[in-house]
Amino acid sequence: MGKVVVGMTVSLDGFVNDRNGEVSRLYPDLAALRKTEMLQESIRTTGAVLMGRRAYEMGDPDRYDWDNYEFQVPIFVLTHHVPEKMPRENGKLTFTFVTDGVQSAIAKAKRAAGKKNVTVVGGASTFQQCVNARLCDEMQIGIMPVLLGNGLRLFENIDTEHIELQKLRVLESDSGRTDILFRVNFFK
Repeated sequence: MGKVVVGMTVSLDGFVNDRNGEVSRLYPDLAALRKTEMLQESIRTTGAVLMGRRAYEMGDPDRYDWDNYEFQVPIFVLTHHVPEKMPRENGKLTFTFVTDGVQSAIAKAKRAAGKKNVTVVGGASTFQQCVNARLCDEMQIGIMPVLLGNGLRLFENIDTEHIELQKLRVLESDSGRTDILFRVNFFK
């Protein structure tokens, strides 16, 4: 069975968006991001994706070209309510909306992923829920060299007293982005 890898991009001062909820300064060049070694490896090793409802909606489900989405695998969306209109699926990419909690969503994603990894993308709340429920094996943090000053902090609301991170790898890209991959060890 694969691993559960939680990942997010943050500003140098630890924010996943600015005071207005805007993320564009963290993703100035999505085409360049797709070419990074970290994302290319993640695409190869991912068998299913878990994302929060807000991250799903950021892709504008009515207009987003899901055939162009980098992860062409089953996607599980953690939500309180299933949308009335379902997004377009294809032979590889499917959507399952999970309303009964993060543990259930991870279990379903693991079954779908088989021997490959479950990648948790987008949504600080989803990231925090996975970490606090001890459902992740690795953490991939992308750091962009920008200061947002305030906004939503990724590591708020996390039980940091029972987590130990072991650095596995550091990768730098031409955009100034630095990706750090950690093994996550939980203890009592």
